[in-house]
This record gives sequence, structure tokens and C-alpha cells, in this order.
Amino acid sequence: MKENTLNQYNPNEFEESLYKAWNEKGYFTPVVDKSKTPYTIVIPPPNVTGKLHMGHALVMTLQDILIRYKKLRGFNTLWIPGTDHAAIATEVKVAEKLRKEGKSKEEIGRDAFLKEAWNWTHEYGGTIIKQLKSLGCSCDWTRERFTLDEGLSKAVEKVFIDMYNKGAIYRGNRIINWCPTCKTSLSDAEVEFEEEGTHLWHIRYYTKDKKEYITVATTRPETMLGDTGVAVHPDDERYKNMIGKTVVVPIINREIPIVADEFVEKEFGTGCVKLTPAHDFNDYEAGQRLGLEAVEVFDEKGIMLNLVPEYKGMDLMSARREIVKDLEDLGVLEKIEDYTHNVGKCYRCHNTVEPRISMQWFMKMEDLAKPAIEVVKSGKIRFAPERFEKTYLHWMENIKDWCISRQIWWGHRIPAYHCEECGEIMVSAENTDICTKCGSKHIHQDPDTLDTWFSSALWPFSTMGWPEETEDLKYFYPTNTLVTAYDIIFFWVARMIFSGLEHTKQIPFDTVFMHGLVRDAQGRKMSKSLGNGIDPMDIINEFGADSLRFSLVQSMTLGNDVKYSAEKAGAAKNFANKIWNASKFVLANIDNRLKDYKEENLCIEDKWIFNKLDKLVVEVTNHIEKYEVGIAATKIYDFIWSEFCDWYIEIVKPRLYNENCKTKKEVMYTLNYVLVSSLKLLHPFMPFITERIYKELIVDKESIMLEDWPEIKEKFKYNEEEQNIEILKNIIVNIRNIRANMNAVPSKKINLIFVTSKYKELIEVSNEFLKKLGFANEINVQEDKEGIPSNAISIVQEGIEVFIPFEELVDIKKELERLQGEKEKLEKEVERASKMLSNKGFVEKAPKAKIEEEEAKLEKYKEMLETVNKRIKEMN
Repeated sequence: MKENTLNQYNPNEFEESLYKAWNEKGYFTPVVDKSKTPYTIVIPPPNVTGKLHMGHALVMTLQDILIRYKKLRGFNTLWIPGTDHAAIATEVKVAEKLRKEGKSKEEIGRDAFLKEAWNWTHEYGGTIIKQLKSLGCSCDWTRERFTLDEGLSKAVEKVFIDMYNKGAIYRGNRIINWCPTCKTSLSDAEVEFEEEGTHLWHIRYYTKDKKEYITVATTRPETMLGDTGVAVHPDDERYKNMIGKTVVVPIINREIPIVADEFVEKEFGTGCVKLTPAHDFNDYEAGQRLGLEAVEVFDEKGIMLNLVPEYKGMDLMSARREIVKDLEDLGVLEKIEDYTHNVGKCYRCHNTVEPRISMQWFMKMEDLAKPAIEVVKSGKIRFAPERFEKTYLHWMENIKDWCISRQIWWGHRIPAYHCEECGEIMVSAENTDICTKCGSKHIHQDPDTLDTWFSSALWPFSTMGWPEETEDLKYFYPTNTLVTAYDIIFFWVARMIFSGLEHTKQIPFDTVFMHGLVRDAQGRKMSKSLGNGIDPMDIINEFGADSLRFSLVQSMTLGNDVKYSAEKAGAAKNFANKIWNASKFVLANIDNRLKDYKEENLCIEDKWIFNKLDKLVVEVTNHIEKYEVGIAATKIYDFIWSEFCDWYIEIVKPRLYNENCKTKKEVMYTLNYVLVSSLKLLHPFMPFITERIYKELIVDKESIMLEDWPEIKEKFKYNEEEQNIEILKNIIVNIRNIRANMNAVPSKKINLIFVTSKYKELIEVSNEFLKKLGFANEINVQEDKEGIPSNAISIVQEGIEVFIPFEELVDIKKELERLQGEKEKLEKEVERASKMLSNKGFVEKAPKAKIEEEEAKLEKYKEMLETVNKRIKEMN
């Protein structure tokens, strides 16, 4: 027998050492090989100083499943890892550290702050990389990248310069999203909207002579100090006579015009909109159209400016309270209504974002968006699931210019230089110390850095050495599948697509595999405040990485959120234990004699499991190719747990334990082959346990990672044998159920009488395992019911009846109840099939094969019902 070194299943004993061996042997590191088809994934780079959370665990597991699967399919697989410098998040952390030390970034200066940020990155960076290795990620660590490394920084610099020279990047004083907490601009994609309760204040703006007034409704009375107009809809009959007149803004007493503009919603509020071009996107655009002045009300910290001395220095909420009080005192506050609306929040600090006018750098999006829309519409890039195409297209078709500058120091500094004498802007990769226009030496570099997503947008090709024409870039690019959560479709996916098309003239990937978010068992978002977070490293330490991976994907459906609890990891570990123990049994019962097996000597149960396996391979392959990894995982689970462990192993034990069995080589071969094939199918999901067991089995390769995916067969040659074993399985299940209902003890053996002519040979060749699994000491096969006791319990299958003549165990009443239940079930089936076949619409529209199938079912159910009725009569 094969030497068995599998003891008790303990993943902590082998997961780390197996990973180390894989890495050292270069299994994760492909070389350019033009005889093979490449398959490439680039990792969504986690924050360099971050730690693994459940979202990471899911997205990394999904990528590893695809990479390991494609490697087994013969592809030359590359998974490029790396981390992101996480501009705003890292800057905030370093600034907090300095505050605790009694310092500020402004005090120590830019160079010293960047040194602190690099020290922080080196001190806290790398943790998540170690954790990804613990998870089993088969990344090529020799190609690991960082968004601030030299190569990627050069790529970022080149893109900025090229796009600036092309006129696609420009600097302008425009309204942008501003985070007063992070003190930086944000792109539209970085603003998250949350529903909040507030009020709608109705304020009267009187004409100068105070004879007429117009009422505006606003959620932001504090911004009225910057009002430079009031807009009404041109078709609103209520205000047609007011268009062209002026009114006076209360408190500040500024005279402003009443203008007509179609952006006004007549039904909202009073139908009159106060225009504050400096602090509202719609108002800004209206102001541009109508030539209105933009008056700033507060500064970059959200502090009131000196428009009205009494409010100077107040924060916005304090100013709101004072302004509302003053409006009441003036008698112009008409009413206050409760109101709920969506408020923009910073995606990093989650505080309110304020629209304000600021000098920023922008990227023109119109020309970039068109080809990025076309590649999705034409199917060159597809989304899985498809519904996210609509989300992507809607955003791209309504996209605005991208604000790419950030008022922070950690990140890629904008390579632009300003002349302090003539205002000339020079964009260059080299440090510029003299003005190319006026010759002045009073030059300073732009202080802003680029949006983090600017460098991330280049990730699929910059990680392969672009703009250099490297061998990696020529062979592994474009990449294949981009795996990411649906919540960064705007931040990252869209920007990679238009960047890839613009700079490489190729799509960056052909498929976007969107997964959902990991939530708790109740469907709530995991958060510190709820205390419902789960640390994936805790799961790995307690249950093993395989259990974490399998439990995350088994219940997921394409594109939907995943509800998770530690209990799922426990169930996955039970599955691992099941495989482990089954493998120990197999190892204890096989040896090299299996190599001499003969196919013609295979028994019916061997052919049954081979057919089941062949069908499983096709199903799993199809589901993975369609990114339905949850379904694929469940199919593998069901096959290993039920068909292989609970049925096949139990069926063949009599052959294994019989020294005189003439088909022992065949059963050994089948056990080894089916287990190895099952491990190959499971390997992408549970890489560690499959490798550990594989190394113990009789195999040809050094590692399961060097194996080939099981053969995908178009035809299944043992369908009949499979069907026959399924009949016997149903009979065994019925016997077990009957015994359970009768409270028969396992030691009590019974006689089984099979009445059949059709399956006589089947029963004879299956005699031994039928005895074992059917708790029988004797099996008889006859063609009629002669001699069968009238009170014998029966099991009815198509073409076969089984009788159990053990009246001492039988409760006649219960048996009649069981038969009555069977009768009712069969009557329903007969009724259903009859109705279907009498339905004119079904008969006319259904395929011929479907009609014939239903007709056959009806005949079968009628025959079974007749037998049950006869049995009830006999029992009575």
C-alpha cells in the first residue's frame, strides 16, 4: 500500500511551507513563451500601508482561482502584484502622526514631510503583501510594482506631458468638489452621496422699492451671501412679470437680477432658485451662461470670509444658525420645512464635500470617452455580469472633465513650472529654472500632486514597463480579466479603459469581472461602529486559508454582495476534513498495482463515477468560464462529499476488503484517478489541501500546479451505467428511510426481494454493495411476486420493485401512511403531466423531444401509481 503521511488535518502545519516551495520553484513566475497563449491579470493594488480585509480576501481569491485554473488549462499565466501609494489616506495618517508629536506638515516643510511619508510607508508597508501570500495568492512577486516606484513615476510623467502638449490637460479656475477636512479637490467619482435630513428655508427677496418680492427655497441659507442672481423657469406663469427685475439679498443688501433659465424645476420649492455660482455646480453653469459674478462665501477650510463682519471666522453650521436667526429678525423668513436630500461626502474622510471655485488641473474627457464607450458597445470589452455595462455607459456618456490635481504633498508632483514674472507655465520632465518666455529665473514648480487614480489608470501597461517596448508588454499585454468590486467602476475601471486606448491604442483587458461587497450575515456593511467586522487573518489562523477562500466564494452569485460569517469558514473546514479523511482511506487501499488496470474489467460502479466525473468537469469548466465561480465551487463540493465520499467509497469497500476480488486493480485505479481529478478541479479554490494530498497519491508530476486540467469530454460513454447506479442509489435511500421510520437498529439485517426482469443482471452484479448499503443478509431476484408475504414493505421504482419482508419490524399503520403519501405524490405528478399534455399551447409550441419526455413521464407515473394502489389494497 502507498505510504500514508496524512495525519490529522491541520492546515497550519503545511500551508506556509507549501507556499514557500511554490514561490522558490518559480511556479508563479512565467517567462515569455510564444508557443503558449498568455493569460494575464493585474491586481487591483491595495494601499501600501493597508491590512487585508474581507473585501481584499474575496477579490484576491477570485483572481487566484482564475490564474490557477488557466494555468491548469495550459495558459502561460501572469498575475502582476503591487500596491498603491494611497495619496490622501497616507497623507492624513502621516499628518496625524506629526500632530501627536506636536508638529505640522507646514512647519516641517515639503521635503521633510515626504521623508516622513516614505518612512511611514517602509515601516507599515509590506504587511498586506505578507497577508496575500498567507491567502495563497499565486502572484509573480519578481514583478511586484508600487505606484510611486521609478518606472511607474516615469509613465505618469510622460502621460501628463503628452496630454498637456496635446491640449487634453489644462489649468483653469473652475468649480470643483472640495473636501475642507482633507483640504484638497476631489473628482466627481470620489464623492459619495448619502441621504440626510435637513430643512428647506423659504426666504423673501424684496425688490428695491419693497413693493414686490420673490420667495426662494434653499437648503443652504449660509451661501446666500454669495448670491448674484435668482433664476425662474421661462415658462413659469407665476414669475413671467418678474423676469428682468432686480431684488435685494437680505443681510448683505446686494442687488441681483431675476433671470430665466430652463434648468429650474418649476415644481421644486417655490420655483425660484437663488444662484450662488461660487458654491453650486448648477449655479456655476447658469452663472457662466448668464454672465453672473461668482462671490466666494467661505475659504478652503470651510470658514466664513469677511463678506459680513459678524460672521467672519465662523464655521458653516454656526454661520447658518446665526443667518437664520437674523432672517427671522428681519421678517423675511417665510417658513421652514423638513426636507431630505442627498449630500456629497468625501470617499476618504466621509465628511461633507463643498463645491467651490478653485484653480485646478483638468483632463478633457469628451474625446477620451468616445472610444472608451465604443469598445464596450461593440463587445471588445465585456462586463460580467452584463448589467454593469449600463452603469459604465451611463457614466461615460455623461462624464465631465476630470479634476486631476490634489492639494497634498504625497504623490506624483505635477511636472509644471510657473514663471513668477510673466505667468508662463512650462511642463517638462526636467527641472526648469529659467522661463522660456521672458528669461526670468523666478520659477517655482506647481505644488499640487496628481489624483491617485491618475497613476492607477495606467496600471495594466505601466506595470509591464511602458513606455518602454518591453518583452513583457509585447507578450502579456493586453491583459485578460480585470477582477474588481462594482464600487470602483468609475474610479478605476473606466479610467483604465480610456487610458489604455489613448496610450497603447489597445484595450487594457477584454473582460471586467465584477463582484459584490462582503457583508455580515444580516447583509449589513462591515464596520468598526457596528462591531461586525471579521479579520480574514483570524479566519486563516483558526480554519486555514483554504477554508476562508472556499467559504467566501461558495455562496456568491455573479455581481452580488456576499453575506459572510465565521460559521461558513467552519463548514468549509468540515469539507476539507471530509476530503482529508477520504484521502487517507484511499491511500490506505491503493498501491502501484493500479497501473496494471484494464478498462474492460471496470465494474458498473467504476463506470458510474467516471461518468459523473466527466460531467462534473464539463459543468465546472463552463461555470468558471462564465465567472460563475460560486456555482462551480458548489458542484465540486457536492461531487466530492456525496458522490465520491458517501457513495463510491462505500460501494467499493466490499471489493477492497475481499482478498480474492478480481477487480481490485480497477477499483484502486478508479479511487486514485477520481481523487486526483477532483483535486485538480478543487485546486483553484483550495490550493493548499489539494497540493498536500496530491503529493501523497500515485501521480506523475512534482506538483499539482504542473498538472493538466481534467479532460473535457463531449460525449459520455457510461450514461447507461450511471442511470442504473442512480436507480440502486434511490432504492438504498428508500431502504434507509424505511428503516429509520421503523427505528430498525443497524445491526438488524433484512432480506431484500427484487421483482424485476429488466434489471436482473444489474442486481446480480451489484449484490455485494447492495447487501452492505441496504443492511441485507440475503438478496433474491425474481420476475414475479410469487411467495412474497402480503405484509412486506415495498419500494417502487421504474421497472423494479423491492420488497422487505420483515414484519416484526413493521408498523402496518405507518407503512400504509407512507404508501398513502407516495400515492398522493404520484397522483399530483400524473395530474401535472396530464394537464401539460392537454394544454394546446404547450403541445403546439414545445419541442418534440420535450413532449415525448413528458409523455414518457406520464406513463411511468401511471404505472408506479397503479403499483402503489395495488400495494395499499394488499396491505389492507
